[in-house]
Amino acid sequence: MSYFENVKEEIFKYKHLGEEEVPETGALLIGRAPHVARLAWLHSLYPVLNNEEVLQLEQVVRTEIPESYKSFLMNASNGLSLFVDAFYLYGLRKLAGRGIAASRQPFSPDIANIDERPENAKDSYFFIGGYSWDGSKIYIDKTTNMVHYCDRWDAASLYQWPSFEEMLVSETRRICGLFDEKGVVKDPDRYTTPIKRKMA
Repeated sequence: MSYFENVKEEIFKYKHLGEEEVPETGALLIGRAPHVARLAWLHSLYPVLNNEEVLQLEQVVRTEIPESYKSFLMNASNGLSLFVDAFYLYGLRKLAGRGIAASRQPFSPDIANIDERPENAKDSYFFIGGYSWDGSKIYIDKTTNMVHYCDRWDAASLYQWPSFEEMLVSETRRICGLFDEKGVVKDPDRYTTPIKRKMA
């Protein structure tokens, strides 16, 4: 079983709450979340990218994407969102606009990698996602392929994983354990980040 099959196994535990594909973007939505908002879904997966689209994304972020993340984008999902952005990974946005269909796309990595990039981030750091709890980020260090968790505005490593694949499997399982079978967080005051943090 591939690492992403383990991830999908956790995500699809919420399939009983509904499943829908967005025609305009191909996004796969899993688990209706009316306790969050009328049109909210717990999880979002997106169609994989081809080589041309990866090159397009590299132009957006003005740097080469690490191989492990490139493989994820091309073979697993073009980014993702778990529990209404409690945890998310960046991807290529293909549809412009502000309508509901356009909102069913991943967050773009250019903001974290360019516009809101921590000043102390090394050139080898590629930011791949984050947590809605406090805006904290995760990045891959291209020199080591390790994944690091950091503050929103400070790239100093607060927690790390040996690989992207291990990070994604372990974080998916950990975060799923914080929510009940209806996708409602068990303890609203408990942090959803890898280490204890105060809510933003």
